[in-house]
Amino acid sequence: MKQIADGFWNIRGSFKIAKVVDIGTQMSVVRRTNGRFLLLDSYAVEGDDKRELVELTDNGAAIDAIINVHPFHTLHCSKLHDLFPAARMVGTARHKREVPDIKWDAGVIEDEAMQAEFQDDLDFSKPAGLDLVTDDDSVHAASMLVRHKASGVVHVDDTFNVLAAPGVLDRLVPHSSLKFHPKLADALQPRAGAADEFAKWARDIAERWAGTPVVCAAHSAIREFEQDGWREEVLEALSDVEDKLEKHRSQFG
Repeated sequence: MKQIADGFWNIRGSFKIAKVVDIGTQMSVVRRTNGRFLLLDSYAVEGDDKRELVELTDNGAAIDAIINVHPFHTLHCSKLHDLFPAARMVGTARHKREVPDIKWDAGVIEDEAMQAEFQDDLDFSKPAGLDLVTDDDSVHAASMLVRHKASGVVHVDDTFNVLAAPGVLDRLVPHSSLKFHPKLADALQPRAGAADEFAKWARDIAERWAGTPVVCAAHSAIREFEQDGWREEVLEALSDVEDKLEKHRSQFG
């Protein structure tokens, strides 16, 4: 459990593909302006991370809600709910379908009404022109991005990737700049204007969240920015996918 900024912590977890390749996962902890806490995403914490989280949150009594922001990150929801049963469980519509044994909050985080409940502490952004869930379960390009207002730190799953070398090489090989998810093209809505809406969203968030000092990205890494680094890297990531956007425009108009 690493403190990233005043009032913001990040926990890096393990997630293995075919039980071999560990691509990692994450959960973030936010201290609210009222002194209580929110968890971003679910991870079944263990060991020192669990001890520190329990101590920080008064055995979980100070956790108001667990906010799950990526529709395909469902594996640890039940275990975290068991650990902190008094906290509200907030998720996307897919969370509620895939993990029905949990008493989920009535609303879903992709709706502005639910986001407004946390507006004193968090900004949310849903990529325009993308489907959160497609017919292909391997397409994880869209998620709800979250920015902690007090610190400016951004928590994001999959929509932006930070490529990192595996294992001990992570300390030796520099992390990549921000990259959009490789299956972005498959998440674009099959209609005219979707590519332009996505590009406009990306340019908007580059400007609106300018000054972001750190991004905590799943599944890979934490990236710290130099001054104006967030804006520059988001726009660079957009430029890198322009060929995919242009192909979509050619197909759908």
